[in-house]
Amino acid sequence: MSEAGTTRRDLFKLGAAAAAGLVATRLAAVEAVAGAEPVIHHPTPHAPFNPATAEAMPTRNLGRTGHKVGIFSLGGQASIEKPHNEKVAIPLIERALDLGVNYCDTSARYGGEARWSEQYFGQVMKRRRAEAFLATKTHDRTADGSLRLLETSLKLLQTDHVDLWQLHAMSTMDDVERVCAKGGALEAFQKARDQKLVRFLGLSGHTDPDVLAEAIRRFPFDTVLMAFNAADTWHLPFKKTLLPLAVEKEMGIIGMKIPARGRLLAGVQPPPPEKQRGPAKYDRPGTLTIKEAMRYTLSHPVSTVIIGVDNVAQLEENVRIAGEFLPLNAGQLEALEQKVKPVYGQAQWYKRDAPANPGK
Repeated sequence: MSEAGTTRRDLFKLGAAAAAGLVATRLAAVEAVAGAEPVIHHPTPHAPFNPATAEAMPTRNLGRTGHKVGIFSLGGQASIEKPHNEKVAIPLIERALDLGVNYCDTSARYGGEARWSEQYFGQVMKRRRAEAFLATKTHDRTADGSLRLLETSLKLLQTDHVDLWQLHAMSTMDDVERVCAKGGALEAFQKARDQKLVRFLGLSGHTDPDVLAEAIRRFPFDTVLMAFNAADTWHLPFKKTLLPLAVEKEMGIIGMKIPARGRLLAGVQPPPPEKQRGPAKYDRPGTLTIKEAMRYTLSHPVSTVIIGVDNVAQLEENVRIAGEFLPLNAGQLEALEQKVKPVYGQAQWYKRDAPANPGK
């Protein structure tokens, strides 16, 4: 392939870690199908466990956390961040847990100032907290501001702790300097963990892989939530340096932007340009199915993928795809990268210096 694409050397570097994880997932699935008794480890205090997960889909280690996460996880956007959408959002969360989803992702920023996403999750968590590894985020770069956000998150989520607290949308080197400085958010992270308000610490980002890599070198985060889809290889690839670094650090690796808000998917018509974010406007349907998009990312050494859904049908389809997952080989990965190349710009609108004319 061209220099921008996946090379055999790239795949070799990631191969050992990926092979170990993928073999483990298939063994877990085979055991579930065969009706074997699951091995249940004694959980640490507050460790969640969803009994439906092992039969629903393969699981993988979420880094060093000890959590066996299903390879499909529920994102807190789409229908779950819309205002006054309780009749859709709450049944979606309930159904996800019923289907075996055991990781739920939200943020203090999802759903605007009212934080609708955390509100909806809270309506379910007050009854089913023990079934979900619950993750939320702070977008404040200061310690005091982050602790205030966390206090409200706990109230809205109706819980006394979250499993994972993350720095949200780390986009620039200035973000890294601010959170690491005296009075920065990392002081709040350590304080909240010491007080058992959070169990694990992570960071997220989708703009520049070098920013996340620098933060990871400065602080021993447990997880990283990174944008990673089939168009990644064509512009500022996260898998070139960030993914191997996260594997080396034994972090939980969570993939997001899998269908790129629908911009990668065939048959999804673009909304009017004025309703689109970023300079890379979405002017045509994508080229992949959701199954191809999920299989691409899951064939790399990630722990899980989070995807927001609009309705129960989408949720059930994603769980089914996860349950049937088989890894792609090097040739199949390369073929999908070439398939998305004509639309890579519109699928990478969130990255720094994203091309304004998608794939043209």
